Amino acid sequence: MDISHSKACCARPPITFRGGYNYNPTGKYVEYDGLKTYETGSPTSKRGIFMIYDVFGIFVQTVRGADILASGYHETPDKGGEYKVFMPDWFGENAADVSHYPPKTPQEIAQTNAFMNGPAAPSGTVPRIAPLMEEIKKAHPHISEWAIVGFCWGGKIAALVSQEGSLFKAAGQCHPSLLERADASQVTIPMVVLPSLDEVPEEVDPWIQDLKMVSTSSFSETFSTSVHGWMTSRADFEDLHKFEEYLRGYRIVREFFAQFL
Repeated sequence: MDISHSKACCARPPITFRGGYNYNPTGKYVEYDGLKTYETGSPTSKRGIFMIYDVFGIFVQTVRGADILASGYHETPDKGGEYKVFMPDWFGENAADVSHYPPKTPQEIAQTNAFMNGPAAPSGTVPRIAPLMEEIKKAHPHISEWAIVGFCWGGKIAALVSQEGSLFKAAGQCHPSLLERADASQVTIPMVVLPSLDEVPEEVDPWIQDLKMVSTSSFSETFSTSVHGWMTSRADFEDLHKFEEYLRGYRIVREFFAQFL
């Protein structure tokens, strides 16, 4: 299946903090099934979250998001509790080229599509999840319940592994992309979906309607003032409202998962 790039994803470049951004991650990198994985959260938690980043890979905003997903944010406590979060670095040094976003020239568009149908092709990513999860479970046998959350491209992957026989009890998509209604109708677990202002309602609304028909415990809220990527590579911590919406997104996901894990 040929995967086209997402219009919402390609409309804006990632946020690069002026003068850099000083954040000290609370987790560490561990290799599982040959893949470097960011691991964060309580070592005693019995609940795990498999997190799939967006096409830009490891951004400081995404790493901080993983830490918040694991333990919450101290200034705005929630009812999510503690999780152990695992975020594989699928692309390493070969994530989507930031300089090509938004793609403007025919060459940039061609290279973006080549990336989406090459390193980011779902057909190459989905089969890697089961063996990766198997190795993570062996290293953390005390974790008995699992959820999965994906951002942008990662949301597509999360949807594809939330079908019959899923390894996960709940799932989430934040600023989703590559939505196909056939995926929604195959979901068998509760899913939270958080679209941004950039998603196309004609694509998102039918998808969510189909999802709720087959998974009645699912939930969706559109963040009407937030851009696509506001919870990962386009998160802007220098704007108070944008940072608050970033945090609110993670609170919703954490508390949604707590209902099922």
